[in-house]
Amino acid sequence: MPEYRPPYTITDKMLELVASISEKVGKISSRKELESKPHLRRNNRIKSIHSSLKIEANSLSLSEVRDVIDGHLVLGSQKEIQEVKNAYAAYEKIEEIKPYSMADLKRVHGIMTFKTMTESGEFRRGNEGVFSGDECIFVAPPPHMVSELMNKLFNWMKHNKDKVHPLILSAVFHYEFVFIHPFADGNVTQRHQQKAA
Repeated sequence: MPEYRPPYTITDKMLELVASISEKVGKISSRKELESKPHLRRNNRIKSIHSSLKIEANSLSLSEVRDVIDGHLVLGSQKEIQEVKNAYAAYEKIEEIKPYSMADLKRVHGIMTFKTMTESGEFRRGNEGVFSGDECIFVAPPPHMVSELMNKLFNWMKHNKDKVHPLILSAVFHYEFVFIHPFADGNVTQRHQQKAA
């Protein structure tokens, strides 16, 4: 069996961007603003949660997300409120997560989808695709292939973590992760249920 290698090529432009990002991260790290000002870290976390959930069609505003995290009453969909609570709980676990552990990936997925999905914390058992309106624009690999593909991806990452720059490694992982689409997509299921109703 040939060795698994994700399809990517390192270009001069990629190296230029990696250098630029690394320089900016170095400036932030040297100032240690986030360490000395925990409110900045908290505000950035809230903004990150809001932005991430908005991509997944969560309609809560930034102030509503902040209110949910602060334990205030928010009028809205219980599922969307739970998504905010779940995302915040996942952030709280970041220090415990091993980035090259598939078990930890599943554990974080379980935290992120707690009370919002039936296949929480486990690889999907059904087919998945990406739709633009009613048109399917991408079909993910069949569910029986997900475990093998994820194992190959994690093995590739572990083997290359000291050879490939972390920014490139994480970008390649994200690209392959989205292609494999290892978890059920609650939003697609919800959208089709709403159409059927």
